Amino acid sequence: MGCLYNRLREYSRSDYYGFHMPGHKRQLNMLGSEPAYAIDITEIEGFDDLHHAEGLLKSAQERAAKVYHGEETHFLINGSSVGILSAVAGVTKRGDTVLVARNCHKSVYHAIEMNGLNPVYLAPGFHASMQMNTEVFAEDVKAALKANPKIRAVVIVSPTYEGVISDVEAIVGAAHEKGIPVIVDEAHGAHFGFHPYFPENSNKKGADIVIHSLHKTLPSLTQTALLHINGNLVRREKVRRFIHMLQSSSPSYILMASIDSCIEMLENRRQELFEPYVRSLQALREELQALKGLKLVWTDRYDPSKLVISGEDVGLTGKMLYRILLEKYHLQMEMAAGKYVLAMTTVGDTQEGFRRLSCALSEIDEENRRRGRESFQKTGNIPCLPAPDVVYNSSEIEEMLEHFHETGVNRVEARLWRDSVGYVSVEYAYLYPPGIPLIVPGERVSQEAADMLQWYYEMGFSIEGLKRDSYIEVLAHG
Repeated sequence: MGCLYNRLREYSRSDYYGFHMPGHKRQLNMLGSEPAYAIDITEIEGFDDLHHAEGLLKSAQERAAKVYHGEETHFLINGSSVGILSAVAGVTKRGDTVLVARNCHKSVYHAIEMNGLNPVYLAPGFHASMQMNTEVFAEDVKAALKANPKIRAVVIVSPTYEGVISDVEAIVGAAHEKGIPVIVDEAHGAHFGFHPYFPENSNKKGADIVIHSLHKTLPSLTQTALLHINGNLVRREKVRRFIHMLQSSSPSYILMASIDSCIEMLENRRQELFEPYVRSLQALREELQALKGLKLVWTDRYDPSKLVISGEDVGLTGKMLYRILLEKYHLQMEMAAGKYVLAMTTVGDTQEGFRRLSCALSEIDEENRRRGRESFQKTGNIPCLPAPDVVYNSSEIEEMLEHFHETGVNRVEARLWRDSVGYVSVEYAYLYPPGIPLIVPGERVSQEAADMLQWYYEMGFSIEGLKRDSYIEVLAHG
């Protein structure tokens, strides 16, 4: 196999082009030409300490807050996941009830499990023809808050992996009427607010905590993110305490330098980088909209930096289109879903990269339209997940498993997906990316969930979180 470093160097010199994160696309060198080892240090004199920032790093975080219109901003060098864990733990106490959009990232579910919270799930809209989740509606938030007066926090993701945006301002308004804070996982919207072509970020829409992954859509190194705190509904000291608790005690100065360099770019060079990028992106989207069989799709509220391309009308599943683009054209997409692929674009993209994607999709479009509909692979529709039937919260399941282990009484059995319907799961099952669970420990397995697992498996997708292929561990009846 060779060492990882050599594999990375070899790949970087190849002609493979990435329509995936990180957002620098291996094009923008923001840290100069020095090798990483030359600038890798620990907390030494003159370089401040992230966990007790008083000088250089304190100023850097204050500058980030100003650039992002946040009241208080923290550098995250363990990615957005540590921000989500800290945010959820910081606004709740054990046993609290939280309103959670069902399409949230798995880190939200982990926060629920770690803190013994009781989730009330909020189903996003569903794009039936694309088999894709859409936005969370403010009216549904209002109804859920009215029906569940014990809710202590609201957690949503906007934009989604595919770029779908919810009306954050209206959702915040509904929650704030009840005095309830809103956490927005805006990991995929770190570029919001830096050009009129993109929406404003959620700090400007009143959200109490906002998390941004710089590395996803901006030129910053992998694992770099920000957490912003606003307003007076959040106990800020508690959130800070969890950030310090969950982040590495030896934060990488290379990663922090990457964050600071990215912020410096946003402050001083945004027009220089965003103007040509937006012009090229608009031109690319126009070209892709002219395709006859392949389709560029979007929703009413969306992030135009994300290119969601459906192959349904030319008989291609998302996985098939993904493999063609990778193997024939050396174009690496971010994700393949049931009926579409996702290409992520950023200020780090090049005209040549956009040209290659446009030409490849035009060629695939023409070739597959010639074959005619009689050759189409019949894939059927992915079932839409119903509202989950939560029997136990995930921390209660963990306590049960501990009890079984201690007593030697095993009430867990592995069942085929098709035979697990009606049983309570003790495992997560999710696709990664995007990391949204289809089944969470403590939920009763529905027929729709079992069918969805089987559909993705037959289409060649990897189901993660399970110990065995085609099986899920459940509580035995009786």
